[in-house]
Amino acid sequence: MKIKDKRLHRKIRIRKKISGTPTVPRLAVFKSNSNIYVQAIDDLNQATLASASTLSPELKSKNLTNDSANKVGQLMGEKLLKLNIKKAVFDRGGYIYHGRVKSLADGIREKGIEF
Repeated sequence: MKIKDKRLHRKIRIRKKISGTPTVPRLAVFKSNSNIYVQAIDDLNQATLASASTLSPELKSKNLTNDSANKVGQLMGEKLLKLNIKKAVFDRGGYIYHGRVKSLADGIREKGIEF
């Protein structure tokens, strides 16, 4: 099995257990070699409530580092606070909770969002 296949199996296993609502959205993470993305998703209405990434105009950066992932998390936390969302469910997308994914989650928590 390839590494990507293993991640997709983990992603499916995680998604069986968690889902988002309008008041407690699911924070879905995707990372590529050069960027990291996070979306607040309401699974009941199948809608994206907010999103942030290293491609956002506020954060445009050349390299993907733990620091840039943390800034994406802080931006996402600010957007969730504007929507009066204080709690969310973190969907790591099959990635190991380490490095950039952990920095992203810490950035969201710094703004007061619980998960």
